[in-house]
Amino acid sequence: MAGLSRRRFLQGIAGLGAGVLSGCGGVPLRSGGKAHVVVVGGGFGGATAAKYLRLLDANIQVTLIEPKAKYITCPGSNWLFAGLANLDQLTVDYQDLQDRYGVKLLVDRISSLDAAQRQLRLAGGQSVTYDRLIMSPGIDFRWDAMAGYDQAAAEQFPHAWQAGPQTLLLARQLQAMPDGGVVLIAVPADPYRCPPGPYERASMMAYWLKQHKPRSKILILDAKRSFSKQALFEAGWTKHYGYGTTNSLIEWLSLADNPLLQLDKQNRVLTSEFGDRFRGDVLNIIPPQTAAQIALQHGLADATGWCPVRPLTGQSLFDEFIHVIGDAAHYAPIPKSAFAANSEAKACALAVTSLINQTAIAEAHWLNTCYSLIAPDHGISVAGVYKLDAANAIAPVKGAGGVSARTDAQVAATEADYTRAVYRSLIADTFG
Repeated sequence: MAGLSRRRFLQGIAGLGAGVLSGCGGVPLRSGGKAHVVVVGGGFGGATAAKYLRLLDANIQVTLIEPKAKYITCPGSNWLFAGLANLDQLTVDYQDLQDRYGVKLLVDRISSLDAAQRQLRLAGGQSVTYDRLIMSPGIDFRWDAMAGYDQAAAEQFPHAWQAGPQTLLLARQLQAMPDGGVVLIAVPADPYRCPPGPYERASMMAYWLKQHKPRSKILILDAKRSFSKQALFEAGWTKHYGYGTTNSLIEWLSLADNPLLQLDKQNRVLTSEFGDRFRGDVLNIIPPQTAAQIALQHGLADATGWCPVRPLTGQSLFDEFIHVIGDAAHYAPIPKSAFAANSEAKACALAVTSLINQTAIAEAHWLNTCYSLIAPDHGISVAGVYKLDAANAIAPVKGAGGVSARTDAQVAATEADYTRAVYRSLIADTFG
């Protein structure tokens, strides 16, 4: 069992306040003796939930179901475009969760969910019964948002929004592009995974182009009127990439009233509602997103495409024995980020433990911190702290969080160091 004691966890866990709320009544265990919690999805939400459930109560059996034996992290994947990381460095496995924490890993996919029987059937033929199910399945894409752009087209014009082969493909396309070429990055409206991600990606691409193909340009076609950490990004782009000048490596264009509607694959052209045409040598089209298909197929999402939950426990509004966390769940105004998923998972793990042991549920606070690199020596960040308000809705804590200073060069360099350190800490806290 891990070196982190239950007492230390309760003292130091991000997101747990001192107050208590009433716990739920007990229910019979489906699994007979020890309670069995099944976690679906081995990203930052699911892996954290599995680990912390075991830390909180060693008597709870925890099974983690994940289709991949190894996981490539999305945080850090933009660094690949600047030559600052490779996929091997971004890949983690689940060995520590098994060896150190006693989590049972099943490398498989869910083929069906019988909520009435609290039972999952796996693609490999195995059936798994749970007392509580924590779903952290991540995102999927809306392929109907742009005519001509579907899963097949994404193999030619990669979104690279799930780190892996598409990330490599996009990097190779960037490297093969002629000097003086144009990269188009199409950014969806909110909500989507990692709100600052497209702008860090543009920064990392610009850093590489500045050294190797300085006559090129990155054009960000944004479905929003503004974006996360905009003032910080634009100040950094001005400093490093000539933003706002005729020779800028990066140009940002809001298309909030003129959305992109069509992809002409043959000519590499994106066309907007008003008929504006944008041609690129490299097209990075990030589609609008929803909760993963498994959540949609099993009735855990509402009309928004995301899964509504009771924030305190993460319980689905449609099934009290299923909890949903991470990008798939609706925790707004908390953004969809790896750090937020880690925080939601800890609060959910404590709530699930309390529900199983019929004890009061601690009041939850949630944290989000998001660091981005504009250049290897220039980092920026935003942080937020959240709690339930009087109406039991998630609300920011006044006076907590904030963004990094705009103009201090030493702060920018320190924040770049923090960016890498926070990534390593998040990996260790989730998978180590």
